[in-house]
Amino acid sequence: MSSVIEELTEKAILLLMQLIATPSFSSEEDRTAALIENWFSSQGISFQRHRNNIYAMNKFFDPAKPSVLLNSHHDTVKPNAAYTKDPFEAVIEDGKLYGLGSNDAGGCLVSLLALFSFYYNNSEMSHNLIIVASAEEESSGPNGLNSVLPLLPPIEVAIVGEPTQMQLAIAEKGLVVFDGVVKGTPSHAAHPNGNNAIYNSIEVLKWFQEYSFEKVSETLGETKITVTQIKAGDQHNVVPAEVNMVIDVRVNDCYSNQEIADILIGDAPCELKARSLRLNSSSIDKDHPLVLAGIEMGRKTYGSPTLSDQAALSCQSLKLGPGDSTRSHSADEYIYVQEIEEGIAIYIDLLKEFLLAD
Repeated sequence: MSSVIEELTEKAILLLMQLIATPSFSSEEDRTAALIENWFSSQGISFQRHRNNIYAMNKFFDPAKPSVLLNSHHDTVKPNAAYTKDPFEAVIEDGKLYGLGSNDAGGCLVSLLALFSFYYNNSEMSHNLIIVASAEEESSGPNGLNSVLPLLPPIEVAIVGEPTQMQLAIAEKGLVVFDGVVKGTPSHAAHPNGNNAIYNSIEVLKWFQEYSFEKVSETLGETKITVTQIKAGDQHNVVPAEVNMVIDVRVNDCYSNQEIADILIGDAPCELKARSLRLNSSSIDKDHPLVLAGIEMGRKTYGSPTLSDQAALSCQSLKLGPGDSTRSHSADEYIYVQEIEEGIAIYIDLLKEFLLAD
């Protein structure tokens, strides 16, 4: 590893520790945004800020060249009750850097910042580089990456930093959340009622449990339906008029979200309403030069079941970053320091193959 990369890596790890120590729940990221601004200033990089999103373009940006977007987020979920460590204290123990947001997605973000800094002054690249450190990813909020995209030049391809163990997630499932209602006849619990909404919901739940979509993706597998919430009644002696459900649908790349909504609303044995159809599945061609460069480096391809800011993008996109997705949102979240070191090196080598190949 060159001295330049070693220095960038040390600075990236220090920045991550500062980010961990600074609460940044979705829509409350102003203080971590300031830390990222300080990073760019310390590297001599011109940047802009839109709400709590910080973005920059390479020094020799050329409108005639296509652009690669680098993106990861600096907001976090709230720590769960199972934490045994202070979620806002960045400590390194046995090679693990602990703290809220360390794995999701602080390690990815600082690694991409190091990558962007490494190539910022390079005038020989085949593509421009644009980086966005985005807000409100965890909440899919209106003031995150989606609010910055109209301010950017056209994007040909994107690398979205999420923990993939530096393997190539070439597809990602989309998401549609439905609110469902099962109707019945309200009554006093002491009297007969052949149209009890709660009993009616048994068959509805069974229908969702057994339902499957016809098209199966080579990369992402089946579209997955899960009933995640159910609520009915507020008095012990009253049969409620309805049962309310929430249905989480993870959509593969064989369907658009609109197609999923049309199918389920037409077929389901209850009333359904989709909350939003904007979080579609994402993918990149298996033979895209960026993917081929990663494969040449020994990286493996797979399909990711989790949602990210890829859903906001209309271009081809690759999910790639240090860390392990299974640690995300867990108690005592951590990332290995070595994962960040290796992640930065792999990012730099990947972009060298893609941007500077003869």
